[in-house]
Amino acid sequence: MRYKQFQNAGVKVSELGIGTWAIGGVNFGRVDRQGAISAIHEMIDNGVNLIDTAPVYGNGASEQIVGEALRDIPRDQILISTKTGIAPRYPLGTVKNLSYAEIMREVQSSLMNLKTDYLDFYFCHWPDVTTPISETMDALNRLKKEGAIRFIGVSNFSIEQIEEAQKYGQIDVQQPPFSMVDMSSSEVIKWGYERGIDSMTYGSLGAGILSGAIRSMPEYDKNDYRVTFYDFFREPKFSKTMELLKVMDQIAEKHGRTTAEVAINWSTQKPYVGSALIGARDVRHAKNNCQAFEWELAEEEIRQLDEELARLGIG
Repeated sequence: MRYKQFQNAGVKVSELGIGTWAIGGVNFGRVDRQGAISAIHEMIDNGVNLIDTAPVYGNGASEQIVGEALRDIPRDQILISTKTGIAPRYPLGTVKNLSYAEIMREVQSSLMNLKTDYLDFYFCHWPDVTTPISETMDALNRLKKEGAIRFIGVSNFSIEQIEEAQKYGQIDVQQPPFSMVDMSSSEVIKWGYERGIDSMTYGSLGAGILSGAIRSMPEYDKNDYRVTFYDFFREPKFSKTMELLKVMDQIAEKHGRTTAEVAINWSTQKPYVGSALIGARDVRHAKNNCQAFEWELAEEEIRQLDEELARLGIG
């Protein structure tokens, strides 16, 4: 495993992080609870020290699975990341709420679900335009002072929104999307890195499309997040990504590796990417993801991939 020293947070973080959105069990297909726990253990055994979750992932289900998986692992060996400010509201979907009262309510629930006394990283999940950021930061600063959380993070925030938040306290980390098929947050990631705000990037395998396992248009349920949240499984992006996979396949074959490993290295070898969050539902996928760190892409191979991305006009 490779590690990077996060600047504002001042902690060493594995370049691969465990993402747990899918194991929440809502709109991501069937989930094997024990398989998910075994996958988490496999990644930790291979040196991963970061696990990311959120209360909205299955209305607490993901946090509870993470809490169960970490039960017998020394707390100081794992960096736990969770979020606040977006909650399920049936039947209306979700509601964004970063008010002082809501943050104080949610943090207690997350601590209970995760079976821990403190959280390492605590993220504002999405911007809440109805609550003054000063109120949000007041709550987070208090939690940090009291030791309930160690570091303050923002997810899906723009540069302007981060700058506004920093008027009231330090932002330690951020969590934007980033992969070969989604480079929309490149500017904010690079901007943050230059200012000590390191990134945990999500969607690192493009909801599985960069793993190489999908070679024809899948028939997901109409409510599946891989269809509703991402645009990888819609044309023209799907066909363009299939073209990209051909180049990735060539590089993977040259190294005797997998296409997923190529995608992981492409992301994590960029200095401004702190840790790439990757979901894993079974031991086989978890092991394969970790094997990406046994080797690296050559500069020429990264350039080849970047040129193909530019030619296809994706990302």
